[in-house]
Order: sequence, then C-alpha cells, then structure tokens
Amino acid sequence: MSAYAGKPCILCCAITGSVPRKSDNPAVPISLSEQIESSHAAFEAGASIIHAHVRNDDETPSSDPDRFAALQEGLRTHCPDVIIQFSTGGRSGAGAERGSMLPLRPDMASLAVGSNNFPTRVYENPPELIAWLANEMQTYEVTPEIEAFDLSHILAAIRMHKAGALYGRLYVQFVLGVKNAMPADKAVFDFYVQTMQSRAPDAPWCAAGVGAAQVMVNEWAIAAGGHTRAGLEDNVRLDRDTLAPSNAALITRAAAFCAKYDRPVATVAQAREILGLRL
Repeated sequence: MSAYAGKPCILCCAITGSVPRKSDNPAVPISLSEQIESSHAAFEAGASIIHAHVRNDDETPSSDPDRFAALQEGLRTHCPDVIIQFSTGGRSGAGAERGSMLPLRPDMASLAVGSNNFPTRVYENPPELIAWLANEMQTYEVTPEIEAFDLSHILAAIRMHKAGALYGRLYVQFVLGVKNAMPADKAVFDFYVQTMQSRAPDAPWCAAGVGAAQVMVNEWAIAAGGHTRAGLEDNVRLDRDTLAPSNAALITRAAAFCAKYDRPVATVAQAREILGLRL
C-alpha cells in the first residue's frame, strides 16, 4: 500500500498552452468554444484545476483580457466551481501585458519567479516583473502557482512566501522535461521533493512533465504524495505512435495512477481546501 494512501490528489489540466497547434494534434482546443468543451470533458474526468491560455483565431498566443473573460465565464457555467488558473507566461505577451487578465480575479495564476532557457529562447522573468506580477496577484487576491523550471525557482518561491510577497498558500509546481531547462530526472525530482518537505513542509506541491515525460512525472508525483498536471499544452501524445484524442484522455490516465497508489482524485471542494482557496 502507498505511504500516501487515502490522500486526495489534485489533477490540473493544462488545456492548450501557447505552442501546440492543430497540425500537431487536431484535438488541441483553440477557439473559446473548443476550450470550454475540452475543459468540461477534463473536469468530468477528474480535473479540479483548469490551467488556461487563450489564442487568436490564427492559433497564435494572446494575452487579450476580453478573451480570458469570455473563457472564464464559459468555465464557470459549464464546469461548476472548477478552479480557474490563468497563465501569465511570456509567450503570449511582454511586461505588464502578461498580467492583463489578473483584474478578472481568477482563483489562481501561474507565476515564474526566475529566468531560464527554453528550446530556442530565453524565458525572461526579470526581478521587477516578478515583483509586479506578485503584487498584482496580492491586489486581486489571486493565488499563484509557482512554475519552477530550476531549483533556484523553488528556493525563491519559498523565500518570497516567507517574506509575505505571495498571496495565499504557497503552491509550487516542478516543471520537468523542457529542453535546455531541468530534465525529467528521478534524482532531480526526488531532491525537489526533499527541498519542499524540509523547507516548506506544510506547502502542497505539484509536478508536470513535458512531452514524453508527462506520464512518467505524473506517476512520480502521485507516488510521492504530491499533485500533478496533464494536458495537451505539455504533451500531445498518449505514446510514441498515438496522438492523445483529448485532454480528458490524459487526465483519465493520470487518474489511473491515483487508483494504483490508492489516492482518491481530489474533488473541487477538496482541492480548494488543500490550496486554501475561497469556496
């Protein structure tokens, strides 16, 4: 029996991101109606968090707050009480544009607290932008999900939270498998978990794997007592030869690992309690 048997596991669905296109997998939801429909199916499969980006009609990434507002309205209608988490990532805008949706007061928003290399570019998160985004989240009572691409990001998040610079409960997501950033390495993952447990023992944590690493990292996280993320933003395949038919299929696979390790999939109410979010 798992050491964490009975502990609810939060499943987050990253529905579309900024990079995957229909040419990569026709199931990638681009339009608002597609995103809402795909989110609903993932919600029904067990996702209690929807991590959302928005796109322009030509599939390019957008930071248009009107699109975020329409998506939020649709999610609240079709996925009752689901935790809405908007992305403030750098592919869809620059500077303050990245936080233009925060006045909509989503439950959560992603927050990178340091820079790192991506496959073909530097993902720039200068200190002044990090501080501004964190302050906006304080202003609008949005709980950040820290996206940690490096050990220094975990340590920075813990330091910022202790200093009162982050709204709400500390929640760190390890992102493994991005080319030129942190690989999906079990020893690295284990050290990340140990770091969280020793330095922020009361803080929940999550892990996401990119590409082929998604399924592996899902299992590592669930087995280690954490929470996990799946979805077409990070990975468009079920295996080397098979495209994922939907976001729901990837969430269903993660839920199967929950069953394997005797961890119930967290309900939305349980996830809100774990993360300290408003009901």
